Amino acid sequence: MSDDLKISKRKPTYPVSNKLDTYLSEYRRNIDLPIFYSDLLRFQGSIVVYDKNDNDTLWVRVYYNDYEREEIDRSLKLVYSHLLSDGGESIIKFLNVDAIDFCTFGNSKPFRIKVRNILNDNYTYFYVKTADASRVYGLELEQMLSPYQINFLVCKDTLIEEHIAGIPGDEFIKNMLPDCNPSEKAQIAKEFVKFNERCLIRLLGDMRSYNYVIVPTHDFDHVVFKIRAIDFDQQSYEGNLKIYRPQFFKENYNMVKMVQEKIQAESIYQYKIEERSIVAKRMISYHTRLNALLDCMEADEISIPKHIEMLKEDIYNHTLDLNFRNSNNMGEILKNALDFVKRNYEDVSLKRF
Repeated sequence: MSDDLKISKRKPTYPVSNKLDTYLSEYRRNIDLPIFYSDLLRFQGSIVVYDKNDNDTLWVRVYYNDYEREEIDRSLKLVYSHLLSDGGESIIKFLNVDAIDFCTFGNSKPFRIKVRNILNDNYTYFYVKTADASRVYGLELEQMLSPYQINFLVCKDTLIEEHIAGIPGDEFIKNMLPDCNPSEKAQIAKEFVKFNERCLIRLLGDMRSYNYVIVPTHDFDHVVFKIRAIDFDQQSYEGNLKIYRPQFFKENYNMVKMVQEKIQAESIYQYKIEERSIVAKRMISYHTRLNALLDCMEADEISIPKHIEMLKEDIYNHTLDLNFRNSNNMGEILKNALDFVKRNYEDVSLKRF
């Protein structure tokens, strides 16, 4: 655990390159949208959004001129249809945009859109953000290398993301973890080890407790807990290898302490091997698509030279693999990291025969 782990406060927004744009079109992530992030910035005023305990959520509810609101609502309903349905207009008459919230915290400054089905009052959320290449790479890697499906769309400088349901990690650690029974704590500890390893393998940084969610699922007579990333701004940007390992953030101290208390060293090693093997199998399944994405990353600029030099030296010292020292950018570093995991998986598989 490190109390002085520093993350770049002003990470630049990297535009979506032509090559990445072509990739997104090929895999149907890129469509024509009826509204852009910049359109939503034209709000006329806002009010603070408080939680049920009257704490400031750092979100504000925005409102627009009457003559603009009707068009904005219709456009957002069409976005919903493209993201979660067939893209047609037939469902629009059944939808209502209940709220448009703007986040004043963090790099991405997203809009959160609440859409309700007026027939049954079910509602869902999606987010409108600036299309940062780092975030797009992070989302695609999440789709391919994690156990979870993720839905998003890109159009020019605008990114649409579906809402990822779950209990925010910081809220869970503070309010729910203390009441978990010993068996549940052991299971959560195991998931944190695997989550920690998965973030390291695919170089997803800044997994402080408020950047992931805990997803509980009831299974017969017990609850299964999973940990899922929800913020992908820090995909392959930072130079410090520790930033890609959630265990080193002070916000995750209680999770790390629980791992130490509940899981023996031999089991920690076992869970790491399990996660590496699972990621390697996903890499094989997504071979063509993953290589196409990595080709885009290798041709792209998504970090600064200082971070690239620092990270490739850090990983070389960790693995003694010269491929890392010979990397020229973040795309090559990630490609070599995934190749390293895959080679080790294949070597182990061969030894079993």
